[in-house]
Amino acid sequence: MAHHVEVSRVIAATPERVYELVSDLPRMGEWSPENTGGKWVGTMPPATVGAKFKGTNGKGKMRWSTVATVTRAESGRAFAFDVKASGMKVAGWGFDLEPVDGGTRVTQWWDDHRNPLMARVTGLALRVPARSSHNRAGMERTLEAMAAAR
Repeated sequence: MAHHVEVSRVIAATPERVYELVSDLPRMGEWSPENTGGKWVGTMPPATVGAKFKGTNGKGKMRWSTVATVTRAESGRAFAFDVKASGMKVAGWGFDLEPVDGGTRVTQWWDDHRNPLMARVTGLALRVPARSSHNRAGMERTLEAMAAAR
C-alpha cells in the first residue's frame, strides 16, 4: 500500500489565483469526485495555519465528515492540512504551487496516516480497498475540473 500519492497539472492561472481555488473549501466540492465541500470552524481566520474546518465527503449513498487542521497556508505557494476522523489521524493533504510558463504547476498530494488495521477497516466500510489508486484518480479529476474552472 502506497502511503504517499501526488499528481501534477499546469493550470493557466497565477499562483495566487490557484491558491484562492485550492483554499476555497465550499468550491472544492465542485471539482472533487469525493469531497463535497467544507466549512471553517472555530475562531481563527480561515486559511491560516492552525485553522480548523469540517470537510464533508460522499461516495454513492455513503456520507461522512472529517475535521482538518491547516498545516501550511502560503498564498501563491502552498495549502495543506491534516485530517482526523473520530479523533484518529487519517491523512495529510496538500497543494504545492509553482509558477511555470503558461500558469502554475499544481501538485496535489496525499499522505496516508492510518495504521494498517484502520486502513483495512475503512477500505471495507467505504468499499475502497485500494485507497492510493482511488485517491490518485480522484486527484487527477479534481485538478482537471479546477483547471477548467479557473
